[in-house]
Amino acid sequence: MSKKITTDYLVIGSGIAGLTFALKAARTGTVALVTKSSLRDSATYFAQGGIASVLSGTDSFEAHANDTIKAGAGLCNEEVVHRIVTQGPSAIEELINIGTHFTTSSKSTGKHKLDLGHEGGHSERRIVHSGDATGREIDEALIRELKNEPNITVYENHIGVDLLTHSKFVEKKKGPNKKDSVWGAYVLNKQTNDILPFKSKITVIASGGAGKTYLFTSNPDVATGDGIAMAYRAGATISNMEFMQFHPTCLYHSKAKSFLISEALRGEGAKLKLKDGRRFMDKHHKDGELAPRDIVARAIDHELKKSGDDSVFLDITHRDSSFVKQRFPNIYKKCLEFGIDITKEPIPVVPAAHYICGGVATDINGKTDIDRLYVIGESACTGLHGANRLASNSLLESLVVAGNAALDSAKELKEEDKIPPIPEWRTLDAATSDEAVVVSQNWDEIRRFMWNYVGIVRSDKRLERAERRINLLLQEINEYYWQFTLTNNTIELRNLATVASLIIESAQKRKESRGLHYNIDHPDKDDKGYLKDTLIKKAQ
Repeated sequence: MSKKITTDYLVIGSGIAGLTFALKAARTGTVALVTKSSLRDSATYFAQGGIASVLSGTDSFEAHANDTIKAGAGLCNEEVVHRIVTQGPSAIEELINIGTHFTTSSKSTGKHKLDLGHEGGHSERRIVHSGDATGREIDEALIRELKNEPNITVYENHIGVDLLTHSKFVEKKKGPNKKDSVWGAYVLNKQTNDILPFKSKITVIASGGAGKTYLFTSNPDVATGDGIAMAYRAGATISNMEFMQFHPTCLYHSKAKSFLISEALRGEGAKLKLKDGRRFMDKHHKDGELAPRDIVARAIDHELKKSGDDSVFLDITHRDSSFVKQRFPNIYKKCLEFGIDITKEPIPVVPAAHYICGGVATDINGKTDIDRLYVIGESACTGLHGANRLASNSLLESLVVAGNAALDSAKELKEEDKIPPIPEWRTLDAATSDEAVVVSQNWDEIRRFMWNYVGIVRSDKRLERAERRINLLLQEINEYYWQFTLTNNTIELRNLATVASLIIESAQKRKESRGLHYNIDHPDKDDKGYLKDTLIKKAQ
């Protein structure tokens, strides 16, 4: 008989959202934190830019909110925007109190003399950072705290398979109504290949984004949309999946994998140029290199298709070399490994899938429309980002909503709650597969057609082609999934295909161009027909 894990809180994911929630939830109960690789293998750890927050005398909450709403192209939930923005300074203070070291400046007049960076779409300098490795610094501080917390048990190399749902019928005026709730998840131990039920009174998905759905991405390998797919299969509402943000500047080099060149370089004056040295952003937007990310990414895509070149170039050589090395030590060192001295030569860059603005629909506390299920971080869609995320708002959202979720879920945690009986995982007649090539083939096919048909620029015809292909692949993958013993690769492939299908369906529903969704057959924004969220819910 396999071991059963029972806990008050189950957290799936170990980025900034999952770690923050776990630390705060540990004050009111026991926490099992599941992460499919190591604690540090998350998008947070590789985040370079920083956290957007109002910390200077010249800035204001109103200005930050307005910048966010402007970037969101009409789809931001304005109440959510204002609440998250105003909670920013206290969230930064909490990080400093646990030992997070942010870069300071003698010119700063704030309490902690924090150096505030400038990024595209922001009207003020408000990016709190730790050099160009902000995510790593935050992660290390949170992990230090976590290791001193006896109420938290960490399960590395474990991946969620499916949520444990329970249905009951409650009486309403119109008769009995089915009510679903989540009581944990089936989890695969990647080292033993055992699937265990992790039973919990509160389940929190914080598993990150879905950049690996695309051929080119800045995301780590773990970003396969697992949490979004699990929540969808359990019946949660999914929102705005058509809005995938493509970061304009990922390092283009045959030996480089998913290395992001931070937007902060453009904030500090770096210029985008063609192979012949000519700048091009001024003809695409009045703010030039500081235009919102979707516009910069589309501009680069346009120039590359026009020229046939493999990349454009980001040039910061006009800045003093000592400043560049001090402000961007990680990027300088990494590029040097590939023979590129960014103080002397421009950096070859291409756009790459970076951040999914859609996800599981939640309120500002991370609460979904299924009882006892919370979703936080990039897996969630709170309404903050709308149709396009403002740079460095994602870490802010993760911190604030994770804290809110810990407070809200603690109210639901009652001693008398009885976890319903959970059956063990049954493998039935599944055999060990000797056809791993099927997984790799399907994986590559999905990522390639998503890049070509559902990428930066879309059309009705491309989306139709993508729909036909994903429907065939979903059928193949589902057959394979149930015939053979589960592995990490088959679980990820199933989730990747589910998320790809959700992105395609959402993109087809939106017959306009708004924010990150650009369709050449519907190039204009249509407020009369589409000033609303795109919602998808699995048929019961």
